[in-house]
Amino acid sequence: MSDAEQTLIEGLNVDLAHEYAAIMSYRSFASMVRGPYRQELRGFFESEITDELGHAQLLADKIVSLGGTPTTDVASVELTTDAKEMLEYALADEVATIERYVERRRQAEELDLYGLAVDLDDLIADETKHRDEIRLMLDQWS
Repeated sequence: MSDAEQTLIEGLNVDLAHEYAAIMSYRSFASMVRGPYRQELRGFFESEITDELGHAQLLADKIVSLGGTPTTDVASVELTTDAKEMLEYALADEVATIERYVERRRQAEELDLYGLAVDLDDLIADETKHRDEIRLMLDQWS
């Protein structure tokens, strides 16, 4: 395995750890959210869990197909009981995730792993939709 392939696998494992953290974060937020927007935010956070699980599955499968072992580590999870802060934390995580996936896509393309690059394009598109939705929720928040 080349150094570039090993670097890609390590990066994908970082991404996987962050997807695990997103699952935990969204599950916790869905249960903990209170206030006038509880029902809407609970539904939103719960709906994100399925997407993040799918991302984690794709990443774990790709890591194995590249000769690596999927991590069982979870990136740190920041919790709060404030609904607006929950959205702000989620937004920051989505922005960081997009940046990581753009870098991972570049790495995959440099290794001629075009199928992985396309899969990462799909992840980037999903995370961008999540980012944009959270931005709209935070827009004009009182």
